[in-house]
Amino acid sequence: MKLYTYFRSSAAFRVRIALNLKALAYEPQFVHLPKGQHREPAYGGVNPQALVPTLELDDGMRLAQSMAIIEHLEELHPRPPLLPQEPMARARVRSLSQLVACEIHPLNNLRVLQYLRKQLGQNEEQVGVWYRHWIAEGFAKLEAALAGHVETGRFCHGDAPSMADCCLVPQVFNAKRYEFDAKRYPTTMRVFEECMKLEAFDRAQPSKQPDAE
Repeated sequence: MKLYTYFRSSAAFRVRIALNLKALAYEPQFVHLPKGQHREPAYGGVNPQALVPTLELDDGMRLAQSMAIIEHLEELHPRPPLLPQEPMARARVRSLSQLVACEIHPLNNLRVLQYLRKQLGQNEEQVGVWYRHWIAEGFAKLEAALAGHVETGRFCHGDAPSMADCCLVPQVFNAKRYEFDAKRYPTTMRVFEECMKLEAFDRAQPSKQPDAE
């Protein structure tokens, strides 16, 4: 398989974790987002959405969107599971995953920050205020969902990593770049630290990618 990725992309980071947890080998294909390589015609032929990640399977078929990719990997390679078997538990893991991927991440991804800077003329201090506001709001919701639920264990759900942990860890990495007050989210950070004890998470982190700058 080939994974079109960028070292700082939290969406690609999610998929790298999932691939590592399932011990699936892949060949990284680097797409430099700040340089605009995702908008070049060559990459448009790979992924018309002009986003990373893209996963190219062994048969040449390609998948876009990190959550769809992870769920497809789960269907093809169900062990170890990233979604529980019990329906309500599966729904909870999906809910936690989407809280990160659909509520927190989109407001602070590269496209939004570049638009704030270039089109709206915001300086770095103003961009930081924007970023920290939405991180604080999103992480408060995530903390409440984790701390107040009986199914939260060592990880987001129980004592084995799930798709929710694949989403949580990259978002914490991103937040730490913008003066993240970790003490306000003790359960979130406890889960994060448990995840980072595992080689699959550690090996997927941005600083350990070949394209890291």
